[in-house]
Amino acid sequence: MKGMARWLFATLVGPVFAAAPASAIAEYPSRPVELVVSFAPGGGVDAMARAFAEAARPHFAQPFVIVNKPGASGAIGLAYVANAPADGSKVAMIFAELLTIPLVGLGKVSSADFEPIARLASDPSTVTVRADAPWNTLDEFIAYAKANPGKVTFSNAGNASISHISAAAFAQKLGTQFVHVPYQGSGPALVGLVGGQVDATAVNYAVVAPQVASGKLKVLAVMADKRLASLERVPTLRERGVDISIDVWRGMAVAKRSPKEVVDTLSGLAAKVMEDPKLLELLRTQNLSAAYLDGPEFARELMRQGEWFRQTIPALDMKN
Repeated sequence: MKGMARWLFATLVGPVFAAAPASAIAEYPSRPVELVVSFAPGGGVDAMARAFAEAARPHFAQPFVIVNKPGASGAIGLAYVANAPADGSKVAMIFAELLTIPLVGLGKVSSADFEPIARLASDPSTVTVRADAPWNTLDEFIAYAKANPGKVTFSNAGNASISHISAAAFAQKLGTQFVHVPYQGSGPALVGLVGGQVDATAVNYAVVAPQVASGKLKVLAVMADKRLASLERVPTLRERGVDISIDVWRGMAVAKRSPKEVVDTLSGLAAKVMEDPKLLELLRTQNLSAAYLDGPEFARELMRQGEWFRQTIPALDMKN
């Protein structure tokens, strides 16, 4: 009789306990959602996050709240989301540094800790200097860098950031050395260049474009497969015999253990928002190139790029 009672209790009560989390998730989002940016305000990741949050308002039951958590080349902000309760209350803006952080010992967080939602944008790294710099062409810059190893200073968005890796790969291809100066994000790295603290930067074009337009900076090259439509006169590194092409992408992800309902809701939102003409126009005005990939396709791209970084980074001299 006791056995029968236990069986009835498990049969009747068990599903009630199991259904409670599903019921809670079905209401997602029931409160504002943190959209976590792992860099200081002013950079490309931050700009993409704010543009997305604004465009999502008509399509999402709750607002996104931008939370900036800079440090350790993005590892602090990424870990903040990866270690949070998997209830969708925190969404990470992810970026290529997610693939490099564990390779250089800056943190244990990796792409394995996240469920990709979507890639949103992608732009190439650059070789950018101040408008009053003595180099007016890439060839002049290369000649000086080769003749003066260890004298050219490059700002970057943090140790092991994509701008750091881009500059290190550039130096390796030239057979010279740069002094790498890390900042807490591409925005501060740009400020360092404009303020004369460094000679050059390798941050992506979306970040430097406003200062280029104002006449404070000039782009000597882009690290892309082809020239940018907005910079038709600026060569790619490959045109000058330097075989480097590095994209700086931004996307969204949640903690790996997040429920399917959360992933599906955010995935559907991303697909809808990235078709919004107003958002696409805003991205163009901010020099951000929309490059949407859905979650599964984005996951495959992360695996491909992760393998490239695992093969490339050990051969680079990334000392400051």
